[in-house]
Amino acid sequence: MKLEEIIKSVTVCEIKGSADIEITGIQMDSRLIEPNHLFVAVKGTQTDGHTYIGTAIDKGATAIVCETYPEILKDSVTYVKVADTEDAVGKLATTFYGDPTSKLDLVGVTGTNGKTTIATLLYKMFRGFGYKVGLLSTVCNYIDDEAIPTDHTTPDPITLNRLLGRMADEGCKYAFMEVSSHSIAQKRIGGLKFVGGIFTNITRDHLDYHKTFENYLKAKKAFFDGLPKSAFALTNADDKNGLVMVQNTKAKVATYSLRTLAEFKGKVLEDGFDGMLLDINNREVNVQFIGRFNASNLLAVYGACCLLGKQPEDVLVMLSTMRPVAGRFDALRSPRNYTAIVDYAHTPDALVNVLNAIHEVLRGNGRVITVVGAGGNRDKGKRPIMAQESVKQSDKVVITSDNPRFEEPQDIINDMLAGLTKDDMKKVVSIADRKEAIRTACMLAQPGDVILVAGKGHENYQEIKGVKHHFDDKEILKEIFDNE
Repeated sequence: MKLEEIIKSVTVCEIKGSADIEITGIQMDSRLIEPNHLFVAVKGTQTDGHTYIGTAIDKGATAIVCETYPEILKDSVTYVKVADTEDAVGKLATTFYGDPTSKLDLVGVTGTNGKTTIATLLYKMFRGFGYKVGLLSTVCNYIDDEAIPTDHTTPDPITLNRLLGRMADEGCKYAFMEVSSHSIAQKRIGGLKFVGGIFTNITRDHLDYHKTFENYLKAKKAFFDGLPKSAFALTNADDKNGLVMVQNTKAKVATYSLRTLAEFKGKVLEDGFDGMLLDINNREVNVQFIGRFNASNLLAVYGACCLLGKQPEDVLVMLSTMRPVAGRFDALRSPRNYTAIVDYAHTPDALVNVLNAIHEVLRGNGRVITVVGAGGNRDKGKRPIMAQESVKQSDKVVITSDNPRFEEPQDIINDMLAGLTKDDMKKVVSIADRKEAIRTACMLAQPGDVILVAGKGHENYQEIKGVKHHFDDKEILKEIFDNE
């Protein structure tokens, strides 16, 4: 594509060189540059892309989009100056990849908890309805049935548009996408057109990046503020910020709730470790999910399907066949007749939701043993809260390592223990080795008890000092069960 076509989507301050040149690729990582590529110099949180302009040119970049020119300008290179490269890169990528979201219906899911479950179930539902569908999620990206591994909840804008471009080219009618607060704040979704947005809930998370809860909330809200009039905005009326999210949106607002009047109203009629009986808009449906938080997620899925034009009866039939997403309230039965649940819960609110769900089913007939840690190099403020919530709702707590990253596991554990009283400590043991922590919980369990292994869910690695080592909570549990 010609450079002059690509830059039509952004406001250009100045151009030095010819815009009548052919561009074969677009990158914001200088290491990926090939001959005749366009390099966009973005000031990121870790590094400033402007320092890599020389490297990009050495590797063959023939055009540079930047906020400030380098000291030496090469005659063979075209320089395009814009006010904000972070804002520009998504729009440039959208144009280069043929505006993929004008060719498929893209729905974004945002919130602290529930994004993966809702986006994945919508992907599965619409495939079940017979469509080709794309998914962009924390666990894995999919172009219909082709799995593409993922490192981020929302990829960078170039990767994002490349994936969406492939989805459009391969005939996908719908795409469902988790939209993280980082991606909104960093304008990674700039240039994309959404036909709908779903809000799940908002609680403390990512304050290492956003600094304050208010900034975090504003980032989420900005997604709904940007939705067009033709889109829908489906929000959780049970969250105190649910209506705040949509107060300035131009989109058509709809609500879902387990507690109050809403367009999509649900109620848990029966529950057990094998599923729930729900009432959704006065129709009963059996589902293979556990816990009120999942009932809320399923309501969001039901609502989104109806807003996308599906018949309520067809949606309910499909919901009854769905299974939980990997690592989300994943229940395993031990030969010694206790239950182990693997869940991705890594925020205080997610932990509370899962523990509440366990107690709703147990009704006092069995103990709860929780294995929990906290990630390294992330929001330290939630560590003592995670420990407090675990102790509050468990009979025994094993505090352990999660993904320590570049921190010492014991330092993270100490931060968690700092939130506990002397009385709390009577319930607690701390074991830095996560495998030993899970093994200890299993040894403590008696028939009828439930072990919650929280924090990592679907992850099959443990990140230590920058290296990802294979580690899968579910595999560890199965290995222990095989030897019981």
